[in-house]
Amino acid sequence: VHVLVLGDSLTYHGPERAELPADPRLWPNVMARALCPALGRGSEVRVDLVARMGWTARDGWWALTKDPRCWGEVLPRADAVVLALGQMDQLPAAVPTYLREGIPYLRPASVRTVVRRVYRASAPPVMRLTGGPWRQLPQPATDAYLGRIVQAVRYWRPGVPIVLLGPSPFDSPYYPAAAGHAPAVAAARSWSIANEVSFVDVDPLVLPSLRDGTANADGLHWSWRSHDLVGRALAATLGDQLREAASV
Repeated sequence: VHVLVLGDSLTYHGPERAELPADPRLWPNVMARALCPALGRGSEVRVDLVARMGWTARDGWWALTKDPRCWGEVLPRADAVVLALGQMDQLPAAVPTYLREGIPYLRPASVRTVVRRVYRASAPPVMRLTGGPWRQLPQPATDAYLGRIVQAVRYWRPGVPIVLLGPSPFDSPYYPAAAGHAPAVAAARSWSIANEVSFVDVDPLVLPSLRDGTANADGLHWSWRSHDLVGRALAATLGDQLREAASV
């Protein structure tokens, strides 16, 4: 059984650093192990991870349609799809995202270094002052790109179970405005219902580690306990659906 996971750094980043994707503590691998007994004796579950730091739903759509390995190899063999996207989308923005993402293209290098330093120093105060009214990706755009991904998956793999991972809570000095989190979770839940996609709310699985200090110091990435809980929650959600799909 192959599970395609489209996501961002929460799929491979732990409480201290980015880890090798095969690290057994990461939630995609916890999910795979927990799915094996749910699918029956002798089952093997493999994760096809397509993810990168800072990816939004738009980046996930681009990966699915522009990366030949993703659309030509990984998607055709997928027995289930986990959309771990929307985490970056919900974060507050100090400037339009295209300006921030354009910094690496500035030349010469000395100008790029100065602009990056100024942005990193000024963005958190701007977010704190404004309360974070702007998102890294507007909610309608997030919904639209997630919808495109689901349409593409269902076109190539009809009947494949799809699960959306809810936006993760955060308490970060780099994004010091969390007012948009609750609306993002509500929007993700509504989108899931409208698109007949399963939904896993990660708030109760991640918030305790943010409060007790076991999460990453950046206030964004998860503790190992959260990785374990999220992986098991996804396995519980996918298990019945995969068994049902196999019996058809």
